Amino acid sequence: MASPIFVSACLLGLPVRWDGKAVSGDYASILTKFVSRGGRIVSLCPECSGGLPTPRPPCEIQAGDGSDVLSGKARVISIKGTDQTLAYLQGAREALALCLQNQVKVAVLKSFSPACGNGKIYDGFFRGTKKDGIGVTASLLSQSGIRVFDEEHTLEAVALALKESSGESCGCGREQTFSIA
Repeated sequence: MASPIFVSACLLGLPVRWDGKAVSGDYASILTKFVSRGGRIVSLCPECSGGLPTPRPPCEIQAGDGSDVLSGKARVISIKGTDQTLAYLQGAREALALCLQNQVKVAVLKSFSPACGNGKIYDGFFRGTKKDGIGVTASLLSQSGIRVFDEEHTLEAVALALKESSGESCGCGREQTFSIA
């Protein structure tokens, strides 16, 4: 059986994004195949779990990224100027608790989000400009040893979850490729 994967709730078709919408994409079929092969998905929306409503004003991290929020050096601010940092921290803790409870080693999170972004997030000025960085939840999960992927890398995440559970190794030191087609 594959190791469970944590997936952002919006990527599973739940309308929990800031604008009240879900996200769609090719990754959904990959996750469906993963489940059909015995995989298990655990999920929540860190922003909703942190107490934010849906829909809600968009938020961005100002003066850093999620790692800086976790260390108290940056804040998550809504477009209306409201500090939502505590909600993002609470949501990240909820996500981590769910992952630990389910022995999750791999997560697929929504790109560019101030909670879930991995590699790129919005720049904090609400201009639609992206910068290098990581969201609050993505940062906390990564710091806790969970491998974080965005939705564009769902196939790699699933392959890693399958590899983690199989313990298969050819002994050559190279990762094996798993097909879920």
